[in-house]
Amino acid sequence: MKNYEVVVIGAGPGGYVAAEEAAKYSKSVAIIENNHLGGTCLNSGCIPSKTLLRHSEVIEMMEKAKDWGIEFNNVTFSFEKMMNRKTKVIEQLRNGILGLLKHANVDIYHGTATIHSNRQITIDSEAKSEIISADKIIIATGSKPSIPPIKGIGNISFHTSDTIFELEKLPTSVVIVGGGVIGVEFACIFSSLNIEVTIIEMGEQLLATEDLEAASLITKKLKKSKVNIITSARVQEISEHQHQKVIQVETMNGVLSIETEVLLFATGRAPNLSAVSKLNLMKNGSFIAVNRQMETSVPNIYAVGDVIGGWQLAHVASAEGVVAASNACGIFKETDYKAVPRCIYSSPEIASVGLSVKEAKEKRGAVLVETFPFTASGKAIAMDERTGFIKLIADPVYGEILGVIMVGPHVTEMISEASSFIHLEGTVDELASLIHPHPTLSEGIWEAARNWLSKQRNSQVISI
Repeated sequence: MKNYEVVVIGAGPGGYVAAEEAAKYSKSVAIIENNHLGGTCLNSGCIPSKTLLRHSEVIEMMEKAKDWGIEFNNVTFSFEKMMNRKTKVIEQLRNGILGLLKHANVDIYHGTATIHSNRQITIDSEAKSEIISADKIIIATGSKPSIPPIKGIGNISFHTSDTIFELEKLPTSVVIVGGGVIGVEFACIFSSLNIEVTIIEMGEQLLATEDLEAASLITKKLKKSKVNIITSARVQEISEHQHQKVIQVETMNGVLSIETEVLLFATGRAPNLSAVSKLNLMKNGSFIAVNRQMETSVPNIYAVGDVIGGWQLAHVASAEGVVAASNACGIFKETDYKAVPRCIYSSPEIASVGLSVKEAKEKRGAVLVETFPFTASGKAIAMDERTGFIKLIADPVYGEILGVIMVGPHVTEMISEASSFIHLEGTVDELASLIHPHPTLSEGIWEAARNWLSKQRNSQVISI
């Protein structure tokens, strides 16, 4: 039986980063994956959805271009070619991860892992069953779609975010149950392809965890794209009739009956715990509980990513993977969640970091907020992308930046500047003194900082 100093279970963004990090400390490392390298993010999540969203952006831009004097005649698109390109992107990145792990001398095992209390690991595959052992183990087994217990759901066919990319042809209609990040992104994709889209959301608004102004703006944009949005609604029953799903929805105004060709559930995710079924790990709800060093209640066993809950973001899983691997190799590190960027690849995009206005008021009491609209941005006007804003939240006494919310074009690329300031406990004064290039979208945060300082001075004058 082969023994490794570090064994990682799961090769998603948390797992493969942890394996590579542990290998940097010259440890013997193995990684076990029961599916494709890259995990959910690469194979059925972030990457395929962003690839298709790019196609949506181009289609939307072509529509806008008509007003710019650029005409397109007989524009068509091939769903088959779009899906083929998505597959090529995934395969290229999978090969990149394979090369990364091989270069780091990480041994790769394919199969389903079961961890035993003596830190031996059984790996079962179609071809064979084998056992390896580990000094330290990092669990990065991710999550799976969570499906609510709805009457009739066992008798119909439906999709989740893990299976929706298996579509072979464009449907005429899609109903999305769940108006969170995943549901909104898919609504943007399908509506751009002229598919009839309906979102059913239990809460009072879409994107319930996001800034209210940002969520309202996205809702307005989706409605303009003819997406039917039903909030404060609960699916009571689902049936299937002549290849159409019939969904009974309870709303504040009574019960609706909606028919659709494709039904997509975007109702959250649950942890994959099969690998730890033989361990008595402490839980945080349904997720594995860990400390700041990413260690579980069992010494020398760590966990990262979706399996521990929390942010459930690929970049957070990678950061946690680095921390777990470092501690597993004897290098003390703790995870810092203070400046985690949150990105929604809708149209327009949403990106935020730090505290929301509500959170900042609850934690700091008085805060000062300044919003710069993209309608005042020369670059945004030139791009004909004027929808959106940059919102700056800061402490009025010391000017420490507490949070930033951006809505608009390319804001997911711009949010890292705000993350850096929050990570370094930067102030609005420091942000306002940083020279930004003109004309750019990013200078909007500089404008927000300057306006925030003017508002602060005025409030001080008034208080005197």
